[in-house]
Amino acid sequence: SSEVLEAIENVIQGVVQSLAQKKAPVLTVANRADWRNIEFKDSVGLQMIPGCTTKQIRSDCPQSARRFALILKILSMIYKMVQSNTYATKRDIYYSDTLLFGSQSVVDQIINDISCMLKIPRRSLHVLSTTKGFVAGNLSYTEEDGTKVNCTCSATAVTVPSNVQGIKNLTSHAKFILIVEKDATFQRLLDDDFFSKVSPCIMITGRGIPDLNTRLLVRKLWDSFQIPIFTLMDADPHGVEIMCVYKYGSVSMSFEAHHLTVPSVKWLGLLPSDLKRLNICKDALIPFTKQDENKLASIQKRPYIACQPLWKRELEIMAASKLKAEIQVLTSVSADYLSRVYLPNKLQFGGWL
Repeated sequence: SSEVLEAIENVIQGVVQSLAQKKAPVLTVANRADWRNIEFKDSVGLQMIPGCTTKQIRSDCPQSARRFALILKILSMIYKMVQSNTYATKRDIYYSDTLLFGSQSVVDQIINDISCMLKIPRRSLHVLSTTKGFVAGNLSYTEEDGTKVNCTCSATAVTVPSNVQGIKNLTSHAKFILIVEKDATFQRLLDDDFFSKVSPCIMITGRGIPDLNTRLLVRKLWDSFQIPIFTLMDADPHGVEIMCVYKYGSVSMSFEAHHLTVPSVKWLGLLPSDLKRLNICKDALIPFTKQDENKLASIQKRPYIACQPLWKRELEIMAASKLKAEIQVLTSVSADYLSRVYLPNKLQFGGWL
């Protein structure tokens, strides 16, 4: 915490010095959303290059003065929380003054900018993300406050903890981890008692694009157990994008890649090639929209696809057919085909990429 306080004090000192010299204070933040500032490394995923381009947030410029003020406001809130060892969610910060901030996304962006500017992970700033992910299966752990959580005996899923760094005593006999894209599929597998029938496993869903805590938990489970991690996604560009976030990270959070990515993640399904192999009826598939075409084209150009020839092939199949499928399409074969046949066969015979 002293490191965090010192980093914030240095920023404020810079502001005060500028004012003393009758200059307009300026804050410098990295251009997080620029692909030119990102490099791809097999072992880490997408990470920021050391000498990345920056942008200035000036206090004397109408376009950025408001942002400058909001950064200082949130820095002061973080400073107080670190001093008093209290925590707040991004949502708490937004609701502390909704008129001032205007929207939740403004708060989210500023917190990421601060984290990047100070080179300090968000958790150390005492700002917690609101969690939307679920975990179930062969796993138990102790939360920071001493609460014991057992995901094994629960018929319903457990919410991913809001302070993943604080959990300890993780124990599991799981043979693998299954990341499921959607909540509906996750609940279906839970109802079918999938995680105990096939072999003990841990199931996680970020319910779409994963939040920070879900990504942190996947990484923590990988560090703790070093067991295979598979993904079950829709066979569409959006599903591929979500899988890439777990595996290689995202551009906007590339400055924290080391804590968030798991490059060993495997693509289990639903593969575009599965649709033909399983004779899925064309009528059950969904035609691409223009947005799908653009998304797929942008994914195909990304640096990590070049080192994944098998993924590349699947994306080419998808691009050629211009058709996509949701995981639920497997129910057209039979109601419990996913949990009874598709997943057990894939896991037994190595049907992943």
